[in-house]
This record gives sequence, C-alpha cells and structure tokens, in this order.
Amino acid sequence: MPSTPSRGRRAPAGPSQRQLRAGELVRHALVEILRHETFTDPALADAVITISEVRMTPDLKAALCFVEPLGGKEAVAVITALNRASRFLRLRLGPAIEMKNTPSLKFVHDDSFDTAQHIAQLLDDPRVKRDLEAPASGADADDAESDA
Repeated sequence: MPSTPSRGRRAPAGPSQRQLRAGELVRHALVEILRHETFTDPALADAVITISEVRMTPDLKAALCFVEPLGGKEAVAVITALNRASRFLRLRLGPAIEMKNTPSLKFVHDDSFDTAQHIAQLLDDPRVKRDLEAPASGADADDAESDA
C-alpha cells in the first residue's frame, strides 16, 4: 500500500514565519491604536498597556494578545475591558494592517513578567549566589587544574 504524502510528516514545532510576521504586524498596529485612541471605559481610560506578544492561528483568522498593564495594576479589569472592546479594536485594526482578513482578538494576561521577577528574586537569594559563585566540582575542577 503506497504511503500518502501527509504520512510521515511531523507537525511544525512552533509557529511558522508567516504566523510570526503577522503577529508582529498586529502587535505593532494594536500598540498604535491603543496609544492614539480615547476610550470611555474607565478601566482603559488612563491605563498604560504593554502588548508583549501576539500569537496568530495558522489560518491567521484569530489573534491571542498577551498584555500587561503598567505595574500589573488591575490586570483583570483591564483585560476584561480589552475583551469587551475587541470588536471596536478589530474595526480600527483592519485599515492599519495589510492582511486579507482582520483577525478576531482575544486578550489574556501575560504572566511572563511575574515569572521573570520571581527568577530575579531567586537569583538575588544569598544561598543561590553562594552556589553560583562556588568553584566547579568533579570533572570540571580536574579540567581546570590540568589547564593551569
């Protein structure tokens, strides 16, 4: 029985270049829209929002936008307000990007900033600093001595 061309192919490990380019295009356009638009929603009126990443579906019809309000203040309220305003933002996005379809937008909290802060706190711990500054052990130490 002959194998079909689709057999044996593995799914791509990550997003395609096309998805990455479209995501960056959408991210830059959304940043400009949020910068220049005036919102009546109190959660968005004075909010300073960082859009750290936009992930596109393979068909480029939907965008998952990772956002973080400045200082992480009232993140839930801001993200809820952005999702309420997603149709409005999509209308503004269409003319700002050169894509066949304007993707639907979904906003989620970007917790990578919290993770980075937690890692920085761990690295500042005196016990961790001591371990990082400790001389190499085992084979690495023997190699270092033989190089001298």
